[in-house]
Amino acid sequence: MVCLGNICRSPLAEGILQQKAFKAGLLWSVESAGTGGGMQGNPPHLLAQKVARLNNIDISCQRARKFTKEDMLIFDKIYAMSEDVLDDIRWISKENWDEKKVGLLLNELYPGRNKSIPDPWFGNEKDFHAVYKMIEDACDEIIKKYANVSIE
Repeated sequence: MVCLGNICRSPLAEGILQQKAFKAGLLWSVESAGTGGGMQGNPPHLLAQKVARLNNIDISCQRARKFTKEDMLIFDKIYAMSEDVLDDIRWISKENWDEKKVGLLLNELYPGRNKSIPDPWFGNEKDFHAVYKMIEDACDEIIKKYANVSIE
């Protein structure tokens, strides 16, 4: 799960998908990163933590890290939160770029529409709740697609 700073959207996505995978009995390792380097080592945004906690997910132990070109070799699937982040992933990955591994998260809900999840960084709690819902719905589709299970 990749966004710009790895403190708002992608930590939420990591927490949501990891919890859903666990509940579905999948032994997935879900991680997140950011394409910008300014937030490395920081915990998720306080509103991201609050919204996650309100949904019974604890993301407080996560720490921001920068996406690296080696991530393209390590991970089976990489989801970008927005088109600008997708472009950054392509640029950072250089010779390791593998377009079959990378996609926009919302394409799981809206195939081929290339919709971005808005960055709630400058928003308020309502914006974080809206982003949470978008990510949760996309993660439900991922579980259905890859685990072939029903979602509660």
